[in-house]
Amino acid sequence: MSYRFEQIQRQNSRKMGAVREFLTKMGLGVDQDVEFFVVAYAGQKIVATGGLAGNTLKSIAVDEGVQGQGLSTSLLSELVTMAYDLGRYNLFIYTKPDNYRLFKQAGFHKLASVKNRVVLLENSRHRLSDYCHTLRSFKQEGEVIGSIVMNANPFTNGHRYLVEHAASQCDWVHLFVVKEDRSFFTYQDRLLMIRAGLKDLTNVVIHEGSDYIISRATFPSYFLKDEGVINYCHTAMDLQIFRSHIAPALGITHRFVGTEPICAVTRFYNQQMQQWLTTPILPDAPVMLSEIPRVECANLPVSASLVRNLLFDNQWDMIEKLVPKTTFSHLKQLFDLETSPYQVKRKAMTIVREAQQPLGVSH
Repeated sequence: MSYRFEQIQRQNSRKMGAVREFLTKMGLGVDQDVEFFVVAYAGQKIVATGGLAGNTLKSIAVDEGVQGQGLSTSLLSELVTMAYDLGRYNLFIYTKPDNYRLFKQAGFHKLASVKNRVVLLENSRHRLSDYCHTLRSFKQEGEVIGSIVMNANPFTNGHRYLVEHAASQCDWVHLFVVKEDRSFFTYQDRLLMIRAGLKDLTNVVIHEGSDYIISRATFPSYFLKDEGVINYCHTAMDLQIFRSHIAPALGITHRFVGTEPICAVTRFYNQQMQQWLTTPILPDAPVMLSEIPRVECANLPVSASLVRNLLFDNQWDMIEKLVPKTTFSHLKQLFDLETSPYQVKRKAMTIVREAQQPLGVSH
């Protein structure tokens, strides 16, 4: 039997209805971050789908009636070709353990797994080990080696306090910056704010982010927080990779986090660290977890989300109390001109927030 393949953008609501219906029948859904689909048709009937979210292949399903005819291999080939055409060469796949052999034959290799639930694969045998080899060049001597993973959207006094505390407790601290450009502030601006705000701490090593630490590949739930997506398997994947590969490469003994009173996804992630980092469920050495109380200002927990909301409302006097001087200066530069990209984004976000307010309610 011959099949016709078609690429469908998520915004195509007419065709996406049929895709959702097929995936529901197959026991799958459409994650909010999937941008494109490759759909296989037998006549007018959908018989297989595969989605692309960033550089992660998702929502791969093949109708039982056509399995065993090579369609899975053809679908995967079409998906990979689409990703390459978009300039996305480092690819990952979430799949059921039953599909592991199929994807292994197609050149994908296991990074982590949750027994009987899901396997995370990537299209390279050596990329993770090469990354860890690079990390080893930053390894520092000491008995207590700390680590922090930070998005800093933007960098606040709370972030500064967490790093200061870790630096005072450790010989060295390795700080990883989340690399995905899915936040209000770009990766480069977040990195600049972190570096400027920590330049006086001489035992802190700042690492650029990667696909292996809180990325759309290892922890997609983090980037779907606004939709309330909490996925046990996602946290398990991310933390397994950290404990089994990244921590040994740098000799990391501790990981520091701030308490999370606001975001349910981040709070769940913090809770899962106790299981995946500290308990003997993995053969690798444990990483101790240190959870630091969140800094408060005017009885409110200092958070990046609070600063962003204040930015949307142009409350600069309050913002100045919540962020380091270096961050405040950088924010003022970014929002200096009414025509700056961030002013455009701010105005768009303000319109969305106002549209979501119930009638008669002001903010």
